[in-house]
Amino acid sequence: MKFSELLSSSSTRIKTGIILILAVLVIGYIDSFFIMWLFLGALLVIAINESMKLFKYDGQEIFFYSGLLWFAAYFYPNPADLVFVLAVVYASVLAYTKKLDKKIFLPLLYPTASFLFLLSLYNEYGVQALLWLLVVVAGSDIGAYFVGKAIGKTKFCETSPNKTLEGVAGGVITAAVLGTFFALDGVSLLGAIVVSLVVSIASIFGDLFESYLKREADVKDSGNILPGHGGILDRTDGYLFGGIIMLIFLRVII
Repeated sequence: MKFSELLSSSSTRIKTGIILILAVLVIGYIDSFFIMWLFLGALLVIAINESMKLFKYDGQEIFFYSGLLWFAAYFYPNPADLVFVLAVVYASVLAYTKKLDKKIFLPLLYPTASFLFLLSLYNEYGVQALLWLLVVVAGSDIGAYFVGKAIGKTKFCETSPNKTLEGVAGGVITAAVLGTFFALDGVSLLGAIVVSLVVSIASIFGDLFESYLKREADVKDSGNILPGHGGILDRTDGYLFGGIIMLIFLRVII
């Protein structure tokens, strides 16, 4: 790629990134459950559409079922529980009709379940928990990138050849340090470090899982809705794993 093309691509990526950051900051500042529900719901619709391409599933009924699920999540105090309700509905329809494509379970597990956990995380612990998650995942990505570029030599795994063990370690350490400054009030220093560490590790494997799905589907990006960044799943993969782990750990320590 020529330098001018690289510069143009980076410029587009930066502009999109700035818009995303501003949007997240505004929604966080408003701090309304209804607005957050709408925002995450819109992302979920796009993410499901992207996941269908990755899973090679084309059944449009997923949007009907997921729409009902997300509507119920607005009223139910623990949205993450509802993923099991939908799983029971899927299994019941499959058993009764024998016509339901079993691949419909895949978008339920990824990304629908993860978005329900993110909504539960916000509902139970507020916008500060999402900010903590944002800092930890971003810290993991930034730390892994710079440490990997500087001293990375040992390949992390076959799924993502560009990742190095040194980079991953640098990302986890960076996330653990930054995470302690954004932890929830009432969480001890040790608790903040532990939660940040495990969430960071989970986010790394979330990114790895997304890479695996794209390789299996033989696509570069999950979508193209975000110029310079790809799809929604490309930008949220770490949060979709990290949010689940953070919610579970916070329920244990708080």
